[in-house]
Amino acid sequence: MAKDVIAEGLASGRWKVQDASQLNTDLELTADVVIVGTGAGGGVSAEILAKAGLKVVLLEEGALHFASRDFRLTEANAYPNLYQESAGRQTKDKGITILQGRAVGGSTVVNWTSSFRTPPSTLKYWQSQFGLKALTVESMQPWFEKAEKRLNVIDWNVEPNVNNTVLKLGADRLGISWSHIRRNVNGCMNLGYCGMGCPVNAKQSMLVSTIPSALDKGAVLVTRARAERIVMQGGKAQAIEASAMDGRGIYPSGRKIRVLAKAFVLAGGSINTPGLLLRSDEGLNPYQRVGKRTFLHPVNISGAFMPFKVEGWNGAPQSIYSDHFLESQPIDGPIGYKLEVPPLHPVLTAITMTGFGAKHRSVMSRFAQLQVVLSLLRDGFHPDSPGGNVELKRDGTPVLDYPITDFVWEGLRRSYLTMAELQFAAGATRVVPIHEDIGVEGYSSWAEAKRGISELPLEILRAKIVSAHVMGGCGMSADPRQGVVDVNGRHHQVDNLYVFDGSAFPTSIGANPQLSIYGLVARNASRLAGQLIGRPVDWLAA
Repeated sequence: MAKDVIAEGLASGRWKVQDASQLNTDLELTADVVIVGTGAGGGVSAEILAKAGLKVVLLEEGALHFASRDFRLTEANAYPNLYQESAGRQTKDKGITILQGRAVGGSTVVNWTSSFRTPPSTLKYWQSQFGLKALTVESMQPWFEKAEKRLNVIDWNVEPNVNNTVLKLGADRLGISWSHIRRNVNGCMNLGYCGMGCPVNAKQSMLVSTIPSALDKGAVLVTRARAERIVMQGGKAQAIEASAMDGRGIYPSGRKIRVLAKAFVLAGGSINTPGLLLRSDEGLNPYQRVGKRTFLHPVNISGAFMPFKVEGWNGAPQSIYSDHFLESQPIDGPIGYKLEVPPLHPVLTAITMTGFGAKHRSVMSRFAQLQVVLSLLRDGFHPDSPGGNVELKRDGTPVLDYPITDFVWEGLRRSYLTMAELQFAAGATRVVPIHEDIGVEGYSSWAEAKRGISELPLEILRAKIVSAHVMGGCGMSADPRQGVVDVNGRHHQVDNLYVFDGSAFPTSIGANPQLSIYGLVARNASRLAGQLIGRPVDWLAA
């Protein structure tokens, strides 16, 4: 059994953890810094700020889980307990399903460990288009190195599973470049269930790394606490008001939480962070930029039946990728896409595949032979890919409106064609792009697939689009009229309010974003800690 750092920390009596669902009265706290969210941004911020000797309070809407006893590797347990809206979060028109974590550790608890630095082309675009001159490859390198060292981002030298091997094989046969994915793991047992929480604590999520460290340094953690609004006074943030949630984490219990602080860090993710700002004082959104230019990596999917067992549930979920279709064209040209594979588990596969009744059953009966490739589209670098907008529903909760433009549909069609050709090259007997107009048997040859996909009507709800990466909505910019925060993550109009998560990105990344968040937040949280204590801080210092 893996060492359970959460159980040991709680048993030590040193940690200050409050489950808000258990509150009998309202709660008021004071802090040097209050952090909303405990995912990639909140976790890194918490460790850096607490190690600097600052009094830190963390608010988390989700629950605190004991990794080695709570992660049971079953979808029925994982989705309702570890994901936003039980893994059913969708865009406003229901056309895109969005997978985001909701727990102490956020999406780092359920992601697939893929670790990429921000692509140089993305940083260059940010410099030229948003005035972020400080974010060069050279200036960010030490921050990525610190994050990689702290969170054990390593070359994954284990043989890829069959699902990933098919991607490599097809790419080789077509002359498409590919490479290995680095992973943030330590002692990984190659189980393949990363999306359900790591039961051996090998995944270096915030749950088992930075959050325990921050708690050891005196940070206070309040779980099942939904941040509702920022209270302003005299042009500065004064407090965060939050609602305690019930034991299921679904409805407010009626108890209130108020945290007064000197500095405020928002790290709830690129839907919840804009939502919090939109629920707060209008002075936080003078140029109506909050929630605008929120980006996904729109993902479409191609299934294939192979003449051999794939068993895509076994082994590291993602270990091979191809950037061929990102690097072969200008960043502001036709939309590019990254090729990866997802892990395959029965519930998520069943609800993603097309078909009903006997036809759907026939697909699932061949589950062991199913191979899947996905394309991850790089949105936000062209006038015709403006992303979406975070809005508030009647009950005040946020929703992402994400229309897909013709420009993006054109990229989706090209990527459908690429994936089908690659799968046939790797030996597929049939390829099934996931689209409601394509039968469960799909296409029997590349020639047939090429004709069919070229004529396929691409519309929302007909083409199955998903995403696990949400970015933007509080974008960085040098010009306050163009974004919400500056290059250091500080709100343009409120000098004690910061955004330290992926919502600060002015575009999508073009790669799985966790390491980009770690590096940028390490930079900005270190600067904030230094300002508050009056001397430089080193994240990795003893």
